[in-house]
Amino acid sequence: MQVLLLLAASLLLCSWPVPCCGTAAPGTDAGAVMIRLAGEKRTHREGRVEIFYQGVWGTVCDDDFNIHSASVVCRQLGYEGALNWAHSAKYGQGTGTIWLDNLSCRGEETSVASCTSNGWGVHDCRHSEDVGVVCTEKRRAGFENKEAFQDSDLQRQNKVEEVRLRPMLASARKRNPVTEGVVEVRYQGKWKQVCDANWNLNNSRVVCGMLGFPAELPVNMKIYRKLWDQKMKNPKARLYSAMRKRSFWVHQVGCTGTEPHMSECRLRVSAGKTVHPCEKGMHAVVSCVAGPAFTQGTGSRFRKAYRAEQPLVRLKGGAQIGEGRVEVLKNGKWGTVCDDRWNLLSASVVCRELGFGSAREALAGARLGQGMGPIHMNKVACVGFERSLTDCSFHEVSGNCQHGEDAAVRCNLPRTGVHSKIRLRGGRVPSEGRVEVLVEVNGKKQWGTVCSTGWKLTEAMVVCRQLGLGFAEHAMQETWFWQGETTLEEVVLSGVACSGTELSVLDCSHDLGRVECPRGGARFAAGVTCTESTPDLVLDAQLAQESAYLEDRPLQMLYCAHEEGCLAKSADAMNWPYGHRRLLRFSSQIHN
Repeated sequence: MQVLLLLAASLLLCSWPVPCCGTAAPGTDAGAVMIRLAGEKRTHREGRVEIFYQGVWGTVCDDDFNIHSASVVCRQLGYEGALNWAHSAKYGQGTGTIWLDNLSCRGEETSVASCTSNGWGVHDCRHSEDVGVVCTEKRRAGFENKEAFQDSDLQRQNKVEEVRLRPMLASARKRNPVTEGVVEVRYQGKWKQVCDANWNLNNSRVVCGMLGFPAELPVNMKIYRKLWDQKMKNPKARLYSAMRKRSFWVHQVGCTGTEPHMSECRLRVSAGKTVHPCEKGMHAVVSCVAGPAFTQGTGSRFRKAYRAEQPLVRLKGGAQIGEGRVEVLKNGKWGTVCDDRWNLLSASVVCRELGFGSAREALAGARLGQGMGPIHMNKVACVGFERSLTDCSFHEVSGNCQHGEDAAVRCNLPRTGVHSKIRLRGGRVPSEGRVEVLVEVNGKKQWGTVCSTGWKLTEAMVVCRQLGLGFAEHAMQETWFWQGETTLEEVVLSGVACSGTELSVLDCSHDLGRVECPRGGARFAAGVTCTESTPDLVLDAQLAQESAYLEDRPLQMLYCAHEEGCLAKSADAMNWPYGHRRLLRFSSQIHN
């Protein structure tokens, strides 16, 4: 199943193939030239370039196309520029008309219609040459499409940027992460509440997915209706006056439940001539189910409702939780997934199955490292409601896939606030420095250092992950060369011992109720150096078996190995440099 995802020219996705207008060039009917991104996409900001001209959608040929032309396309869509462009129908072949060939832009044009080309409809191309672009994540500040298509019923020019939940009940405020509350959407730079008219669980599912939660729950609306009615009886309440403003509301949302982002749902923003906006309604409320990694209890609700105990899918090679190369278990062997037709819909099934939200990115080309062993799946096509990736339709791999095409994902994660409780200070770059944590001391929040006694790479890995800085490269036990704030020399955390899976260094085992750090925390405060990527030494079992052999190696050739601690402790008692050590030697492989 191929899903067509369309990107609106006003920053975000259109829910249907409805045009988003650009600026017409001289000699072209004003408002007639529009642009979108379509095809087999892996992120919201990439796809096959399609242009709407004279009432017909058509593609652009890749002849003479370059990064300058791609930048014009992306800026016309509301992004700051282009990261890359793709030739030879990378995002799938379009149909119908090919509007432009030999398109050449200087890079400063406001519309592709202002660039030079062979002319409208003049080409010698096939759809196998359809061009695509990859735009930057950052959007143009203040971008507003004044010629946007308007619909009197449901506005299909969806500009939802993000969503959040505002907890109303005391029990909901105490939860971390927040899983229940009033839905608020950021639309055209302003936060709005959503009217609950026709609100359903499919809408809730999309909201929960964006917020990093795998599933949704029905909400007991009686208590929320009671709170609403109480505030409506108080003319001085801020909600009383705000709800009467049309600009306060998103009046209707229509999602199918499979969208990875609400920007793909139908949206009605205008209330029309309704006297009272959201009449007889109230704000929509959503309740989400947190995955096991973010559940303070046992997480049994997630396991019972969403997946079997035996995992059939896992993520490997990612620096952060919720990202990595997709691997599936088949016939007792873990294998990878080929990236042909890999998209956000299939990636979202993986993310939800593993207890995260919908997919933020569907990555191709072994972006998060190459796997080993078999490749189990190719051309995966999910509907979006499958409980596991293994329930989706797919093709068996017939030898045309290599591990350089391994698929990967980055999932939406709940906001837990752990990144605000740790920081690095004194480093030459933001990815290194002395570790400082925010803890409660005598009832007050206080920043301080971490004792470096027992500080290892495992603890550093947790710190780098918590900060979103990737992998740990070094764990420092002396940081005198990284001077942080001189007022923060006090050690507030000691005895830290992590397993490596914690989301925060404060979740690791540590001394409770006291701090024991004989060396102090000034010169000997713990520090880290983080890196976005690191090489993986991957053991190829077959290669190791075929290459393994025993060798009696003279001690005089093992001085370096001994100094680096690569030999067993018994080597210390030998009569150096006389004698031999018997070594098991084999070959492996290094990826990334």
